[in-house]
Amino acid sequence: MNSESAPYLLVGLGNPGRRYRHDRHNIGFMVLDKLVKKLDTRFNKVRADALIASGRIEGRRIYLAKPQTFMNISGRSVAPIARYFRIPSSHILIIFDDLDLPLGYIRLRPKGGSGGHKGMQSILSAFGIPDIPRLRLGIGRPTGRKDPATYVLEAFADDEISSLESVLETAQACAISTIVDGIEAAMTRYNSKTDH
Repeated sequence: MNSESAPYLLVGLGNPGRRYRHDRHNIGFMVLDKLVKKLDTRFNKVRADALIASGRIEGRRIYLAKPQTFMNISGRSVAPIARYFRIPSSHILIIFDDLDLPLGYIRLRPKGGSGGHKGMQSILSAFGIPDIPRLRLGIGRPTGRKDPATYVLEAFADDEISSLESVLETAQACAISTIVDGIEAAMTRYNSKTDH
């Protein structure tokens, strides 16, 4: 299978279980929950410790994965899934939270480091390369002296919900554009939109 005809893998990062469902750290899961509705599919398979859904976007085969390994060891799930479905790194998109971006901002990049995000670090270590596209969704930093590790495991505040819903819609559209239009076009369209 050549890379052009290879399927795509969208991975949302988060922590499994009802306890974490609405946490800031689970914004990657939230985007995938929107996407499965848009694609009229559902998470109905389990592979490599991840919930898997599949569908098509403009004829392109796409897999969506929510690793159930807990955030910090996501690579143990994502790398085997990519191998199983024969998905090249250029056709993977990792969607996750970013403390260094304010809520409402997104950043699409074709490669890079982890930015201190332990889930992304686990994935980069598992693949052994930095060339894995990623979509970072801003959640902002806590005010005062609150520990960021505590902050990411808290639910979004009531006054953040409208911004959250907006960014989930934008992230979903950006993910689809990355597949349909290519990452450079999607970066131009969506990164500039969120630069204020």
